[in-house]
Order: sequence, then structure tokens, then C-alpha cells
Amino acid sequence: MRLLLIRHGDPDYDKDCLTGKGHRQAKVLAQRLMTEDIDEIYSSPLGRALETTKYFSVLSGIGEIRILDFMEEIRYGREEALYESGNPWFGVQDLISEGWDARDSDWRTHPFFKDNTCTQDADKIFLRSDEWLAALGYEREGLYYRNKGGEEVDKNLALFCHGGAITAFMSHALNIPFPLALATLHLKHTSITILRFDKEEGSLAVPILELVNDHAHLKDL
Repeated sequence: MRLLLIRHGDPDYDKDCLTGKGHRQAKVLAQRLMTEDIDEIYSSPLGRALETTKYFSVLSGIGEIRILDFMEEIRYGREEALYESGNPWFGVQDLISEGWDARDSDWRTHPFFKDNTCTQDADKIFLRSDEWLAALGYEREGLYYRNKGGEEVDKNLALFCHGGAITAFMSHALNIPFPLALATLHLKHTSITILRFDKEEGSLAVPILELVNDHAHLKDL
């Protein structure tokens, strides 16, 4: 199975929709995705992701868009003061500049992450992504995934969502500490990242990172 993780186009976050630029990006993205032989489409429920998704849905003729609620964007900050502070991308860079080890397995206990909603949202993605992958035929065993067979293992799936959600998904799937993933994965709008799961039934393996942050389709915009 090949899983294409796709970030939405340039957004108007306040209105949760695409800007004019975002619509142009989504249009050329759809054309680029026509080369990937996509079988099924999944999306975050948020507007900016769905608007991006629909360009490819229409162009490809794949009418069904399957919603994955757990892949909406991660929040940050404290529950009572969302987005006022605690941006995990900036925060991790600050911690690294102070000498903190972003590979720390106890990162959840660090004061920056302990009461930050990004932590609970990332944990939700860790848990729910395993449940989803199990339904697709890949069951988590420790650090890896066991191919249990089924029709989905031979398919190409496209999941349209968000930069933070993709970062959390990849952190868990590839066993990369979440802070380190935040520091290294800065995904462009409409970028394509591809994970390839082993097709051999019964195999136990980590997904292969086939492509990351591909946004070459935007070169003429």
C-alpha cells in the first residue's frame, strides 16, 4: 500500500478555507496527483483540506471522500488560551538552540509540552492512526506494522490534511520522536509525502519513506 499524505493549499485560517493562491495550488496539485494512480481519497473534515481535496476528486472522478476526523490539524497552547503561545515548531527550535535533545523519549514531561494541547492532539493521532491502518490491513506490533492482508494493501490512498497532523502521523509511523519530527519536517502547502507499506502478507516492517515534501508542481505559480 502506498499512502500519499498531502497538505492543504494556502489557507485563510480565520475562515478555514483556501485563498485565491490556495485554489491555484490545489488545481495544479490535482493534475500532479493524476500520475499516482490513486484508488481512494481521504480527508480531514476541516474546510481548507476539503477544498483542496475536491479539486482532485472532481478531476479523477473519485467521488467518495472519506472523512478522518482524527486528522484535523493539531492545536497548540493551553486549553484556556489556544494559539496565544506554545507554537510547537518555534518552541522546538528555541529548545534546540538552548541545547535540548529533541530525541528525548520523555519529551511529554518537558514544561513546554506537558500542558500544551499539541501533545494531546499528537497522542490522539498516534492512537487513531494505528486503528485506521489496522482496518486497512496493517496492524501495529511494537515499533512496526504487520501486514494482515486484505484488498487495501495493494492500493494507493490519498489523505489530504494538515502540516501538523502529517508530522504527528509520520512521527509515530516512522518512530521519530515528535519534537524531532517538528524540527525536521516543514511541509509546504500542497506538498506530497509518500509512505510505502510492505505488500507481502505476514511481513513485519516499518513503512518506507518514498517521497517527502514534494512541491515541484508549484514551480510555475
